[in-house]
Amino acid sequence: MGMSVTISAATEQDAEQIFRLQYLCFQSEAALYGNYRIDPLVQTLESVRAEVAADCVYVARLGEEVVGSVRGTITEEGAAAIGKLCVHPRLQGHGIGARLLRAAEAALAEERGARTFRLHTGHRSESNLRLYSKVGYQRVGTSQGADGVPMIVLEKTAGSYAATA
Repeated sequence: MGMSVTISAATEQDAEQIFRLQYLCFQSEAALYGNYRIDPLVQTLESVRAEVAADCVYVARLGEEVVGSVRGTITEEGAAAIGKLCVHPRLQGHGIGARLLRAAEAALAEERGARTFRLHTGHRSESNLRLYSKVGYQRVGTSQGADGVPMIVLEKTAGSYAATA
């Protein structure tokens, strides 16, 4: 690629760029399901700011530009829910999504004690499903998104994390 993309924890200053990037990235997902009310498209900037403050949020940067983002949070049973993974359309296919996932998994395991990572993706989102299985996630079930999209639930145990780092 001839340019280096760096991965780091998101700061308050990144919220607006994450908000815009998410809106751009999830258009294709919305089109796939004919549903423009999916959560990443209707989330407010205030809500993104709150997540950056409270959750484990990582960004990929190319210079000053935020070109990727992922969010993780610990659920009541000690599992980590990972979501809203997005990479700028022009930079997809370079492994940035996998790097973001690894950074979030490491932080959730080391700083917040997560033992299991769980994520959801739409049943037609082939590229997401390929990425997740490549980095060690396995399908454990299905669920219905709040927006009505059928979701596939995937999980990975934190033990297998260290081996891939």
